[in-house]
Amino acid sequence: MALTPWRTFLAVRRLGSLTAAAAELGYTQSAISRQVAALEREVGQPLLERGARGVVPTAAGEAFAQHARAAVAATDRALRAAREASGGGRVLAVGATPSAAAGLVPAALRALGTTPWSLATGLSSELEELVATGALDLAVVTDAPPGLADDDRLVRHAIGSDPMCVVVPAGHPAAVRPPRPADTGEGPPGLAAFAGETWVEDNDGSAALLRGAAARAGFVPRIELAAADLVGKVALVAAGHAVALVPGLLVPALRRDVVAVPVAEAPTRGLYATLTAGPPVAPAATRMVAALREQYAARPCAP
Repeated sequence: MALTPWRTFLAVRRLGSLTAAAAELGYTQSAISRQVAALEREVGQPLLERGARGVVPTAAGEAFAQHARAAVAATDRALRAAREASGGGRVLAVGATPSAAAGLVPAALRALGTTPWSLATGLSSELEELVATGALDLAVVTDAPPGLADDDRLVRHAIGSDPMCVVVPAGHPAAVRPPRPADTGEGPPGLAAFAGETWVEDNDGSAALLRGAAARAGFVPRIELAAADLVGKVALVAAGHAVALVPGLLVPALRRDVVAVPVAEAPTRGLYATLTAGPPVAPAATRMVAALREQYAARPCAP
């Protein structure tokens, strides 16, 4: 079997959308559909089906995914080893969640100088598995729900915490930045100020974070819209369909037709750089951890 359809299937499974996978991989949506269909014919079982929140794996697809990830990771390790052995130099393979990849990680990569690197995005659990299997040297992840699993194969280096904020359309009443506390003695609004809004979410972990924060604020959020990813989530906000809770790390990369509103007692996510627990650890990976901490400390403190 060719591994390209395997990679495509894994991207569709991770993103929950053929369209999002096409955008990430640089294919048309019809090409993505053909690759998945060809893979299903080879496997002899349907691997994906359309669900309420997009495209989801079947039982066969979930079972296949566990082994497909290992096969793709092994292939990536083999390719890297061959390139390094031929004098191509060690490429530092970095992974990051979409919000970290929006600004923090690219800024930190400048510290590597002439060291070649690659950058992949994904969910925290998937990125950590890639570090554990050697496909990535380092991954920037968060402990957003469902959290990070204990894994003796990994070592996590704390980078900091990432407070969430509410993103609203540019014409929303809350889009006018509230006065600073020094001016009025008042802080930013609490999350309860958005209790009557329609919300959009892009994954179950983010929805769980919103529900927990809303419960502490005394309301149940109306999560009526679903998006395939952060880009789609923010697009629905920009069009006026909803508001959304997004990571503070994403704020510098937000489009101009939305506004990030800081909220009092905002939920936060821990931010970590994950490396393998055993040798060898690439020297550039150690430098990258230091660079991430430096860039985190230099980031804007508020949207």
